[in-house]
Amino acid sequence: MKVNTVVVQIFSLYLVLLAGGCAPALVEFSPATDSYFTPPSEYTPYSPAEIDILPLTEFVSIGEAEERSKIKVYVSLLDSFDCQMKALGVFRFELYEYAQRSAEPKGRRIVIWPDIDLTNAVENNNYWRDFLRAYEFDLDFEPQNHQNYVLQVTFLCPSGRRLSAESALKHTN
Repeated sequence: MKVNTVVVQIFSLYLVLLAGGCAPALVEFSPATDSYFTPPSEYTPYSPAEIDILPLTEFVSIGEAEERSKIKVYVSLLDSFDCQMKALGVFRFELYEYAQRSAEPKGRRIVIWPDIDLTNAVENNNYWRDFLRAYEFDLDFEPQNHQNYVLQVTFLCPSGRRLSAESALKHTN
């Protein structure tokens, strides 16, 4: 009889633990933010934190006669872990004269190209180069020979944040 009592007690304890551990969790959503998504603040480290103009950026001649040229720009976005990433946003490109012997190398602005909106995934993929982990842009521009320039690239994040980088360019033809 003692064995039966012990078996019943163990079985009862097992049922109590099993029933108590399997209660459904109550998930409450506030009416204002009835969403299955985690608040964006948790993903902040994975959003763009810095922009970099890669050294591959250069002036390129178009055609055999080299009557026209363009600037081939490679831009990398970095998150807070310094990892190159792809992100939705708007790119703005501006070109300035290079001011020699000056604390501020940007002189007079020469050209500002129309903004390139990459908030659409298909359009974003058109500019993304996965093997470089960077974006590639072709900007039409006719430079003067042996002239120095400063290229400024600004990335406008959907959150309203602006990231900017500058790079000196020299046309040597």
